[in-house]
Amino acid sequence: MLQPPHSSLQVAAVPAQRVPVRDRDQDAPWHTEAVCRRDEAGLFFAPSKEPTAARLSREEAAKRVCARCPVMVECREHALLQPEPYGVWGGLTAAERRVVLARRRRRELELTKAARAARIAQAG
Repeated sequence: MLQPPHSSLQVAAVPAQRVPVRDRDQDAPWHTEAVCRRDEAGLFFAPSKEPTAARLSREEAAKRVCARCPVMVECREHALLQPEPYGVWGGLTAAERRVVLARRRRRELELTKAARAARIAQAG
């Protein structure tokens, strides 16, 4: 599994400048451009027994970091495809990602049913 881009072990290895998305090396992994690699990893993952107000504040701060990240979409898709069970990824909390995944599953089911109905209507 891919190591989180915001791992505290990776913070010092990232250059300080931001590279625009259009100029990024397309062969480099998306997470090499993640803004969170320069921030405290604790911002993206909850400490044990974190009070609700502190968690909400921390998650909002993490989302602000995500909002200025050039690879937010790639990060979000990674977290949805894995699926990553913890932390803020691509501007979404784990609970928000579960909602997105449930909506995608429902939409896929609806499309499958519609395609099946169309095939039956054409055949009959």
